[in-house]
Amino acid sequence: MRFLTEPVHDLAYSDVFLVPSRSSIGSRLDVDLTTRDGSGTTIPVVVANMTAVAGRRMAETVARRGGIAVLPQDIPADVVAKVISWVKSRDLVHDTPLTLGPNATTGHALSLLPKRAHGAVVVVDDDGRPTGVVTEADCHGVDRFTQLSQVMSAELLTLPAGTDPERAFGLLHDGRHRVAPVVDADGRCVGIITRTGALRATLYRPALDARGRLRVAAAIGINGDVAGKAKLLLDAEADLLIVDTAHGHQDKMLQALRTVRDLSPAVPVVAGNVVTAAGVADLVAAGADIVKVGVGPGAMCTTRMMTAVGRPQFSAVLECAAEARRLGKHVWADGGIRYPRDVALALAAGAANVMIGSWFAGTCESPGDAFRDADGRLYKESFGMASARAVRLRAAADSPFERARKELFEEGISSSRMYLDPHRPGVEDLLDAITAGLRSACTYAGAASPDGLHDRAVVGIQGAAGYAEGMPLPAGW
Repeated sequence: MRFLTEPVHDLAYSDVFLVPSRSSIGSRLDVDLTTRDGSGTTIPVVVANMTAVAGRRMAETVARRGGIAVLPQDIPADVVAKVISWVKSRDLVHDTPLTLGPNATTGHALSLLPKRAHGAVVVVDDDGRPTGVVTEADCHGVDRFTQLSQVMSAELLTLPAGTDPERAFGLLHDGRHRVAPVVDADGRCVGIITRTGALRATLYRPALDARGRLRVAAAIGINGDVAGKAKLLLDAEADLLIVDTAHGHQDKMLQALRTVRDLSPAVPVVAGNVVTAAGVADLVAAGADIVKVGVGPGAMCTTRMMTAVGRPQFSAVLECAAEARRLGKHVWADGGIRYPRDVALALAAGAANVMIGSWFAGTCESPGDAFRDADGRLYKESFGMASARAVRLRAAADSPFERARKELFEEGISSSRMYLDPHRPGVEDLLDAITAGLRSACTYAGAASPDGLHDRAVVGIQGAAGYAEGMPLPAGW
C-alpha cells in the first residue's frame, strides 16, 4: 500500500479513500476473498465477541457464509461448549427452522419470527412433519391467541435434505414459493431454505473445520483460571481461541498468553487489543498468532472520550499490520466499521480479517429479543463490553458490594437501540453488501485477493467535505 501524499497525522477510515488503478480483473466474482491467517474463513469477516452480538444463531449463519463468530468470554465455559457443539451440528446449506405446533398461537409465532431472517415459522405435527408455513403477514389482523392451524398456508413445497442449491432455487422459483421446509428421509422438518438462501449457497463457501463442520471461535479474559477455561474451550473444539482485554499491552495479558501457549493448542491463538507495533511485537513474543488491533473506535465504546486513550483506526491497523507481517503473523482490525468501504480500507491497510460488532447487533441473528418502538420499528438492544451493564453481568458471582464498586467505572454505552432494516434485516444481507463492496474494491485496485489489495492499494487523504461528497443522496437535495 502507498499513499498519494504522506500523512502528517493519524487517520481514521473516513479520512482516507482508495484510488482506482489499472486492472486486469474482469469480474468481481474473480476475486478470491479467502483469508491466509489460519482462521479458516473464506470471507474476511469476524463477528466480535460482544454479548449482544455473537450467539449461536449468529455463529451458525456467518460460518455458513464463510466468516466466523467469536463467542463472548462472559458466557460460562460449559454453555459455550454446548453452543460450539450445536453450531458444528448445523447444515452447510439450509438454515435451522423455527417450528411450532398447529395449536400454537400467532402471538408465539410473532415473538419467534424476528429471530431468523427467513421470516417463516414451519408448522409441524407431533412427528415433526411440516403441515404449513406461517409468516408475519399471516398473523396480521387476527387475535394474538388465534391458533396457527387457522392462519397457516398449507400449500407447501418441501425439499429433501441434500437438494442441490441451484435445483432448489429452480423449484422455488417455478412454484412461486419464497421459502420451503427441508425434510429428511422420514419427512421430518430438519431445515428451511429460501430462494435467496439457495443463491447464497452458490456464491459463498462455508468456513469449515478439518471434519467439514462449521467453524466457531471462543474468547477468554485474562483474569481468573485462564488455563482451566482455555482447556475447556479447546476440549470443546473451538476453532480459534481469543485472549481478550481492552488494554492488551500489559503484563497480565502477556502472562495469560504464555499460560495458553503452554497448553500447546492446535488452533490459532488471537490476542488483543493493541494499537502500536510494540504491542504487536510483545504479544507475538508471548505466543499470539494473530493480534487484534483497535482501542476506542467501536460504536459502543466511550474509552477515548473518558480516557483520551486510543488511536485512529486506519493508522493503527497500518502500523500494526506491518509489524505483524515482519514477524510472520497477522492482525485483525477490530472496531470502527460502519460501511463496506471501511472493510476494504482495513484490508488495504494490511488486516487479514475485520471484526464487526455493533453493525451486526441490529439483525435477526443477534442474541436477545426484538422490541418495537412507538412508531412500530423493530430494534434490538446493544451494549459495550466495558459498560456498566457488561460489568454487572461479568461480576454476577461477586458480592453486591464488589459488583457495585466495579459498576462505578465504565467505558461503554449500557443501552443502545440498533434498528433492524425492514427490507434487509438479516446478517446475511450485510454480508452481501460487505462482500460485494470488497470484491469491487479489489477490481478497482487490480487485485485478485485481499492480500493483493494491500499490495496494490493507493490511498488518498481527504477532509470532511471529501467524505461527505461520497455519500449518496437518496432523497435529493
